[in-house]
Amino acid sequence: MSIDNLRSALPEWAKDLSLNLSTLSRSSSLTEQQQWGTFVAAAAATRNESVLVQVMEDARSHLSEEAVSAALGAASIMAMNNVAYRTRHFLGSAYDNERMGLRMNIIGTSGGVEKVDFELWSLAVSTINGCEKCVTAHEATVRGEGLSTEQVWEAVRIAATLTGVAQAISVVETLD
Repeated sequence: MSIDNLRSALPEWAKDLSLNLSTLSRSSSLTEQQQWGTFVAAAAATRNESVLVQVMEDARSHLSEEAVSAALGAASIMAMNNVAYRTRHFLGSAYDNERMGLRMNIIGTSGGVEKVDFELWSLAVSTINGCEKCVTAHEATVRGEGLSTEQVWEAVRIAATLTGVAQAISVVETLD
């Protein structure tokens, strides 16, 4: 019911977001774990409490606790990595050989889920955070692991829609 709660909280001027949210939560070219893990990771990346709480309510019936933890881990590690890698890119080639020097163990273990799923969730979060290098690196990995362009684009659509929903919900909460 929580996706429905988000939809009902959206004002008329955000009707397109409501329709997109409905479509993306019902049918998918992704596996159930990929779809709902993307919802969780993207919801966390929006940094909107209401969106995360409502998405988590639905996601828990579709994901194991391990998958929920991995999706939240992807959101957290990408929050750090997207800042570091985006800044390295901004600063130019003088920083290309600098060690990142940040712990990223969860990436190596994929948080206990399939590598392709963790990488897809990382791609969705990197999309929200606007890190071109991370988006392209994670896209290459998931495509190499067998995901289609349709599946990658669906994760991007989930990330984009939840970002719009988070903004609209923030506006409504601020103006109420």
